[in-house]
Amino acid sequence: MKYDVIVIGGGPSGLMASIAAGEQGAKVLLIDKGDKLGRKLAISGGGRCNVTNRLPVDEIIKHIPGNGRFLYSAFSIFSNEDIILFFENLGIKLKEEDHGRMFPVTDKAQSVVDALISKLKELKVDIKTNTPVADIVYDDQQAVAVQLKDGERYDTGSVVLAVGGKSVPHTGSTGDGYAWAEEAGHTITELFPTEVPITSNEPFIKEKTLQGLSLRDIGLSVLNPKGKPLITHRMDMIFTHFGISGPAVLRCSQYVVKAMKKWNLKEVVMSIDALPDTKEEPLFQEVIKMMKEDPKKSVKNILKGFMPERYLLFLLEKSDIDPSAQGGTVSNDKIREFVKSCKQFQFGVHGTLSIEKAFVTGGGVSVKEIEPQTMGSKLMNGLYFCGEILDIHGYTGGYNITSALVTGRLAGTNAAQFSLGK
Repeated sequence: MKYDVIVIGGGPSGLMASIAAGEQGAKVLLIDKGDKLGRKLAISGGGRCNVTNRLPVDEIIKHIPGNGRFLYSAFSIFSNEDIILFFENLGIKLKEEDHGRMFPVTDKAQSVVDALISKLKELKVDIKTNTPVADIVYDDQQAVAVQLKDGERYDTGSVVLAVGGKSVPHTGSTGDGYAWAEEAGHTITELFPTEVPITSNEPFIKEKTLQGLSLRDIGLSVLNPKGKPLITHRMDMIFTHFGISGPAVLRCSQYVVKAMKKWNLKEVVMSIDALPDTKEEPLFQEVIKMMKEDPKKSVKNILKGFMPERYLLFLLEKSDIDPSAQGGTVSNDKIREFVKSCKQFQFGVHGTLSIEKAFVTGGGVSVKEIEPQTMGSKLMNGLYFCGEILDIHGYTGGYNITSALVTGRLAGTNAAQFSLGK
């Protein structure tokens, strides 16, 4: 049987590509090796599905540090506002939360998946789940068929590769598509984990001194070998039994990976600013004043509420200050040291969890070989790419899914138009 468009991969970009191709009037087959469609979508945003972000396009591009600029053309054709409209037309009402994140009013990711699947059925898209693909058949510089592992072959006018990267493999993204892209002549840039917890061998981590402690709204920096920040993110973080995690950490993780590679380091230094709204000198003066006002009170009680108690006691100990000592007995030098550690507590990190444990894959099919307005291959006719298989990666907060939906829309539309000779 011949199809106009075959889409491989039933994640966000593949679902969007199949719908876009169907809307062009193409005969579409959507193939996924898993038992159900939209598995990554169903667990995104903590099971609530952060479908896009409402920030201006320039801001969204800034939040996609991995080749976000490549998406400028795509956003001019189908933007985040178009994604919002698309879902509302499917009957999914959205609401805006902090930092522009858009969620379904239902707070249920499954309602988003169900609406997309209903649309596929309405467009009469054929769906095959539990169907692993063996290969894409190329002939005379064109994608002409898809060969399944069970030996069956489907001829087609075009193929959309939407198989994801290598992160979150239990949702089906295990890196299958890279080999098929390479067969078409594409370059796969080096893969690495992004949006991933960071590991550390520091004694306070190994001894679980701070395990489970969350710090809110802190400044977290990755430092270069000269001690200058490569990046700083101001968000929440948490100490774990293997290192650190939480939003600020996930955003910093790719810079740790890149620094280790660039300078051939075994350890990268990170720094925590627990009080980012106050500069070091005014903070020092404030603490001195507090100590003078209540010289007989214990240091611990004078500084109560300054920051989470466990972290406060940890920093006091690091500065060799006895928390039960009277404020009036602590030297200015020790107070200065304590204040410095409040503003820049530095510690070594030694890598990240594996790419399989990452939320997002860095690297992939080189965007230099992709047409930015169509998502078509520059090297093989009738071959289109979308989603995480591309060398595009953003921070968490609706940016990766926005990239997946925008590239999926373009890939599906243009694959259909190519096949139908429009």
